[in-house]
Amino acid sequence: MSRWLGLALLATALSAHAAPAAEKPLKLWHAYRGGEEMALVQATELFTSKTGVQVELLALPYDAYAAKLTNAIPHGVGPDVFIFNHERLLNFHAMHLVAPASGLAREDYFPNAVEALEVDGQVYGYPMSLKSLALYVNTKLVPQPPETTDALLAMLPALSDADAGRFGLAYESGDFYFHAGFLFGFGGELFDANGRASFDTQGMARSLAFVKDLQDQRFIPQEASGALVKSLFNDGRAAMIISGPWFAGEIAPQVDYRVVGLPAVSTTNIPIRPFLGVETAYVSARSERAEQAQALARFISLGEASRVRAMVGRQIPADVAAYTLKEVREDTLISSFREAARHATPMPNTLEMARVWEPMKLALRAVLQGGTAPQDAGALADRRYRALHRERPPDASPLPWLGLVGAMALGGSVWVLRRPAATLPFKQRYPDVAQAVAYITPAATGVALLVFVPFAVGLSLSLFHHEAGGYAFVGLANFVDILASRGYSITEPLSFYFTLAVTLLWAVVNVVLHVSIGLFLALLLKDPLLKLRGVYRVLLIIPWAVPNYITALMWKGMFHRQFGAINGLLVALDLEPVSWFTRFSTAFAANVVTNTWLGFPFMMVVALGALQSIPQELYEAAEVDGASKWTQFRRITLPLLRPAMLPAVILGSVWTFNMFNIIYLVSGGEPGGGTDILVSEAYRWAFQRNEQYGFAAAYSVLIFVVLLVWSAFTRRLMRSSSEVMG
Repeated sequence: MSRWLGLALLATALSAHAAPAAEKPLKLWHAYRGGEEMALVQATELFTSKTGVQVELLALPYDAYAAKLTNAIPHGVGPDVFIFNHERLLNFHAMHLVAPASGLAREDYFPNAVEALEVDGQVYGYPMSLKSLALYVNTKLVPQPPETTDALLAMLPALSDADAGRFGLAYESGDFYFHAGFLFGFGGELFDANGRASFDTQGMARSLAFVKDLQDQRFIPQEASGALVKSLFNDGRAAMIISGPWFAGEIAPQVDYRVVGLPAVSTTNIPIRPFLGVETAYVSARSERAEQAQALARFISLGEASRVRAMVGRQIPADVAAYTLKEVREDTLISSFREAARHATPMPNTLEMARVWEPMKLALRAVLQGGTAPQDAGALADRRYRALHRERPPDASPLPWLGLVGAMALGGSVWVLRRPAATLPFKQRYPDVAQAVAYITPAATGVALLVFVPFAVGLSLSLFHHEAGGYAFVGLANFVDILASRGYSITEPLSFYFTLAVTLLWAVVNVVLHVSIGLFLALLLKDPLLKLRGVYRVLLIIPWAVPNYITALMWKGMFHRQFGAINGLLVALDLEPVSWFTRFSTAFAANVVTNTWLGFPFMMVVALGALQSIPQELYEAAEVDGASKWTQFRRITLPLLRPAMLPAVILGSVWTFNMFNIIYLVSGGEPGGGTDILVSEAYRWAFQRNEQYGFAAAYSVLIFVVLLVWSAFTRRLMRSSSEVMG
């Protein structure tokens, strides 16, 4: 029996060895959702059915997509093909992430789509779709769309009633992507003759003044998000909206609409010319199956795949032949956006383009929030641009640092060797060492991998400058730039000292409120005569139990200027509604309110547990001695609460000091980065300001130093508390 079993196992092993290894699927990364993702799935299935090559799709969140690519591809763990807008092409090219499109035939695509993908005369990637903005019109409310801005202004008063929540026009007015068309329509330029960003121009001022006037006359909603625009249009409360082809899949079936090009600016006779983006299938320069990757990228950009993407994903194909198909040619949405793309401004694929978003966001929102006049906004954006995009620090020699590390290692070795020799062998001194190692190894490994290794990497990274995928050793230059506030004064939001002051104020105010409210509620719930104490405890713990990002988004909506519940309550009380994120005081207050809601239950639970451990006899004796309630609280309750509350306060202060979610999701750092704290500022330097990882790592090291000082202070505080308690 065993002989037959052995022969069977041998035959299985030989057959497995002889069979060719199954080919791994091609990896394709994208950031699509909804109909676009469904269309891409169908297109790759068509590719597999024709070639037999499997394709593995991975959908990534758009905000983190670029960072994932720039980190994964150089290390050989990225995709074979990825889909991205053409605006970052020069950055990808400089980092050697993309391969030339060897299978591209220019005549297959629209000329402007191919031109957008050229670098030094070489085409990188296969154009898939054109993306620009157009005007969606509710035909029941607007039978004849406006062709000029004068015509638009003439019809908006009759279509708008802000008090009733109706607007003639809605779009994400605080997003520069949506504002760029107005800039170009008013004759403005974003870049000068040398290709450098230029903000302080007449066209910029006039375009900002036009949009500010639309908001002041309440023709457009304030603080409009994509979700709000969608809700207004589907509910019939927005007669017209500005959006791209992706919006068509979000329109309710009962809404009758048409899509037309954006009107021309009456004062310049220039159409509002939004950015033209070319969604592109790029082939990774590190793909091990370059030929198949080129075939996949070309396939999903042409032919049957174009038809699927047009009809299912509602994309505007860059494939010329797709428009010979009757169903594509007669589709009014596609034909309308194709026509709108003819007047669009191709988005530059230069590194400079990636640098304009944050300065323009600052200027645009400063104008809309009333903090800056339109004619001054360009200068504001220019100052922020110069501050953000610092010059590359000079290279430094790593030899002194290597010498320092060697000296520290040598000193440690000498210290170990100078210790007196043990009188007993190691195993006799520590007979249970093997068992102890077995116990602590899992925990020690986890701590090493999750704490010490990342800390060492971050500390090392702070000594480098990252640019276009490369790292250069610059020594302490990042720390010098941060501590010297180079490029901005110490009273500006970008300054480390300003942000540190905001962070300390944020931590102190929140901890005081957490402890005060938590202790007050704990004293109420301690009363044995209080009915439904258990119910109240459960209800008051709920804010702590709900994930903080969900709570943050809920409070963000409640603070909305026009549709928020808080302003609705103020209006009901005959008070003026507040634009919460236009001033530091109100934006900071909004953050504090949200975080207080999240933080008081923890302090309440700790205080309640400590109160229940205080002997009731102490209060009875105090009453016999004639002590008042306040005296009992001050002389009995507070001293006996201190041992339990002090560690909770220390822990809560550290949590609050690094409370990223609330800052990022509620105020977003508004106004102008004024409410950012140290950890959110470090995040922005790493992921929103040209991937300045070394500068962000230096910020993180300084955060660690601040917390280290706080830790030393609290340890002394705990020691003194222990001594007082005996």
